[in-house]
Amino acid sequence: MAQQVTITTETSVALKALVESALQAEVRMLDLSLQRTRQRLDAFEQQYNQSSQEFEKRFIAGETEESFDFIEWAGELHTYRLLDGQRQALQGVEVH
Repeated sequence: MAQQVTITTETSVALKALVESALQAEVRMLDLSLQRTRQRLDAFEQQYNQSSQEFEKRFIAGETEESFDFIEWAGELHTYRLLDGQRQALQGVEVH
């Protein structure tokens, strides 16, 4: 589904370049956040000797013990997916 956003301003600043720059900066920030979150997921995977996908299946099914680590791991997975979705949405943006 294509979406269109119209931005108007009364300033003489070249808005197109500013918006493109802001979008690129946001993608870079999302990349850094994804990298940091991926590192945290990797640490959990190593510590508990299982993939995040396997952990998630077990966590949802209630097959894991209740612990702060597991709650944090599930939260990191959720965060990773949110950040990745935002990054994908911005990757396809064209400014005309």
